[in-house]
Amino acid sequence: MAALTRASGLRGYPSLMRAMGFDPVPLLARHHIAEASLDGSDVMVPLRAVAHLLEASAEATGCGDFGLRLSRCQTIDLLGPLAIAALNAPTVGDGLAYVMRHLFVYSPGLVATLNESAPILENTIEVSFELRLPAHVVTRQTIDHCLANAHNFIRLGAGDSYDLRAVSIPHEPVVKRSVYERFFGVRVLREAATATLHISRATFATEVKGANGMLRQIAEDYIFRNFGDAGNTVSDRVRRVLRQTLGESSSDKSTVASLLVLHPRTLQRRLAEEGTSFENIKEGVRKDLALHFLRETKLTIGRVSMMLGFPTQSSLSRACREWFGLTPSDIRSGNHQKLRQSDSVADG
Repeated sequence: MAALTRASGLRGYPSLMRAMGFDPVPLLARHHIAEASLDGSDVMVPLRAVAHLLEASAEATGCGDFGLRLSRCQTIDLLGPLAIAALNAPTVGDGLAYVMRHLFVYSPGLVATLNESAPILENTIEVSFELRLPAHVVTRQTIDHCLANAHNFIRLGAGDSYDLRAVSIPHEPVVKRSVYERFFGVRVLREAATATLHISRATFATEVKGANGMLRQIAEDYIFRNFGDAGNTVSDRVRRVLRQTLGESSSDKSTVASLLVLHPRTLQRRLAEEGTSFENIKEGVRKDLALHFLRETKLTIGRVSMMLGFPTQSSLSRACREWFGLTPSDIRSGNHQKLRQSDSVADG
């Protein structure tokens, strides 16, 4: 299944295209990406579509360094809460390590690794990136874009202590290597197997100026509550995705599997190994959110039914009677005693 990424990674794309004299709307539409979605922090789009869009944009504009140019239009804010955690970590290395462990929050299809044991250059650490896309998908501009953003973001945290020694790119550049060397300020290594920034070890020990430990804790708590850790059970990860997508077309099994970079059959097998199923988890999430919305919000019952993915309001009513022995109106009116009794029966 196709890996996804946050649409925020394309922020600045429309303005860049227009500044170059091109209308971005036809290309966005061709790749099924809505311009309005680029300003949202939670919209997910296929990573393959992003790769195709950037390649098509480079061809249309005649700019072989399109991925590098796009990075100049962006800030670390596109990483959302990951940016807050990174910029308030004690050291550059701490912040980078946290972002790399939780990069699945931004895109399950983007993998970053740190190599300290066998660097090509002495006293450097390799920060490498890989896209989980089929081999036939051309990813030159997307790889360039990832490397450029990583370069810009690490430099932001390290300040004057940032010491990039070299860059490796795993494809033959569309433009002259000198274009890359001017952008990064270092030489580009030839015959590279991965997209890599080769950074001095000293950079990683640099203290992040102005770091606020309280802000970092708030950001990390938010990420943990909403996304957990990549090492959590598949059940936990499915539950988190459903809480974000329930009520949308993206809450079906196939799409949830793609968000987790799993084939639907693999997802089904792993959930079975954990003693559950996608359907059971989805019903549990619906049940929990029904109580939350009916007890703690003023959303109309019709709106609640839509947010939970029920086709009609009567479907929500039937589900509430089955789960709690109560109608949605009963739950909203505060019939807690009866709710507790029926809820305990359901849980038991």
